[in-house]
Amino acid sequence: MSIHPTARIHPSAIVADSAIVGPGCSIGPYCTVGAQVEMGEDCELVSHVVLDGHTRLGKKNRIFSFAAIGIAPQDLKYKNEPTRLEIGDENVIRESVTISRGTAGGGGTTRIGSHCLIMAYAHVGHDSLIGDHCILANAATLAGHVIIEDYAVVGALCPVHQFCRIGRYAYIGGGTTITQDVLPFSLTSATRQTHAFSLNKVGLERSGFSREQLRGLHQAYRTLLAGKLNTTQALEKLKASDDLSEEVRYLIDFIEASSRGVIK
Repeated sequence: MSIHPTARIHPSAIVADSAIVGPGCSIGPYCTVGAQVEMGEDCELVSHVVLDGHTRLGKKNRIFSFAAIGIAPQDLKYKNEPTRLEIGDENVIRESVTISRGTAGGGGTTRIGSHCLIMAYAHVGHDSLIGDHCILANAATLAGHVIIEDYAVVGALCPVHQFCRIGRYAYIGGGTTITQDVLPFSLTSATRQTHAFSLNKVGLERSGFSREQLRGLHQAYRTLLAGKLNTTQALEKLKASDDLSEEVRYLIDFIEASSRGVIK
């Protein structure tokens, strides 16, 4: 067992002999930490937390009660291969969250970035990749192989189909079923059907986007969503511009790279 002298472990917690517990960590009552777990400095397990498998935490992560992190993937093809879960720094993982490690056929690693908030009862399926500063609201459910890019928000009770990609700064309203890729910078929600209905203007303003950046994205979204052009025609019109911003170029690349199609 490699436990730093400054770590605090409750007497009722069970920590495997070969686990690595970094300086300043706190492991609360009735937590279990598996043999292949590595905890970075100043992490906190509040109580009744399960850390399992080849799981590595960065620094200053806080995990609340009844979360099960690094558990075996919910995949019938999984045969106990040594796959991994990697979590960055300063994430908050709330009550009853489940995060599966990867599968051999899906790249072998589930990865979560830094500064994310994963709220109660959310699920992150195997081989999913989550960027930095993302929010998964209560009971958001990611199937396997989902990609969520930086600063995206997935609303409460949202199921996300496997192999979907959610672009940077996207905001998905609560209760929305996602079966195709979600446009970056978009507000996407379900009324009678799921659709992207506007630019995530408030979220982008809060993130420090300039008026010029917002203006360029607004014009791009008008071309994509409000006109009579199909997606191919809209992309050709956008690419014909002599002054494409970095954000609009990324938007174009995102759409052209989509294998499942995008929600419009």
